[in-house]
Amino acid sequence: MFTLPKYHEPDFNSEQLKNAPDAKWEEVTVEGVAPENYHSTSMYPEYFKINGEWLLPERSRMDSSVVYCEDGTLKVVENRNLKVGDRVILGRTENGEDGIYLHTTGFEEPGSSEHDQFVFRQGRSRETSYARDYDRLFELLNYERDHGNILWVMGPAFAFDADARRAMSAMIDHGYVDGLMAGNALATHDLEGARFHTALGQDIYTQKAHANGHYNHLDVINEVRRSGSIPNFIEDYHIDNGIMYSCVKNHIPFVLTSSIRDDGPLPEVIGNAYEGQSAMRKMVEKATTVICLATMLHTIATGNMTPSYTVTKTVRPVFLYTVDADEFVVNKLLDRGSLSATTIVTNVQDFIMLTVKGLGLL
Repeated sequence: MFTLPKYHEPDFNSEQLKNAPDAKWEEVTVEGVAPENYHSTSMYPEYFKINGEWLLPERSRMDSSVVYCEDGTLKVVENRNLKVGDRVILGRTENGEDGIYLHTTGFEEPGSSEHDQFVFRQGRSRETSYARDYDRLFELLNYERDHGNILWVMGPAFAFDADARRAMSAMIDHGYVDGLMAGNALATHDLEGARFHTALGQDIYTQKAHANGHYNHLDVINEVRRSGSIPNFIEDYHIDNGIMYSCVKNHIPFVLTSSIRDDGPLPEVIGNAYEGQSAMRKMVEKATTVICLATMLHTIATGNMTPSYTVTKTVRPVFLYTVDADEFVVNKLLDRGSLSATTIVTNVQDFIMLTVKGLGLL
């Protein structure tokens, strides 16, 4: 039976924190520009001493400033979104000296840390055993379906395989998906698969190339644009399968963001990078489990805006998974600072098939 790790607050009665000064702040004078010596956040819980009380922002993310609001709460704000008059917390130390405390061990049991002098396979590779990771993931997904919010971040690899599309649709239909983030390609090729049973002109089961199949995804983009939206296209062309179809049918929100190379794009795709980031951020703020699959840039972007905790009734962890066939991609996320991620090196089509079978859906 899955249980959430218990959160342990810092010992605010310790001499270190009890005698710490209040955090200092300074007002923003230029929109989008933080004051000198601003404090930049991490993915971990960070406490700020205000009027003698240690406060924890309810929503956080990496690489942002902390604003002390008029109502006495703290809000984590990307520097580009700072407004003139915002009171930004100052300080570059994190052990209480500046009234700031970074709490990295909140979800660990006291005394549970192990410090081996030497261990094999400290990283994650194709040789790593993932059996325990899968079992924990199955337990987590069953828990989160009833108590949390599961966000999937997907690359187009799913759309190239008939079984993977079917498996992901089963996940959506059975309540294991609360939000989807992807690019233009995932949605385009998934709808191509639904319309023509191809991806980039190749049959998604036999891989046989269709005559003039390289037109298929372009035709789909054109047809969706003619329909005006993905839901309208699904209705107009009687689409009855696929990932995007399941999202629309089950009223699952999705955010599609574009890159400069996209051929189209679909009407729902957000072309402005900052608007896309803001839309992704709103979806991440609701998430309690985030699973990133076969998309390096979306994975890194999502990892950077996903904190290790969120505050619901209590402080609880946010679980972050990244799955990719390339060891470089999963290690790149760790190198970017998302140290709380669980990484699995495997083909994502195999991953999703193992997952649906482990959950008993297929």
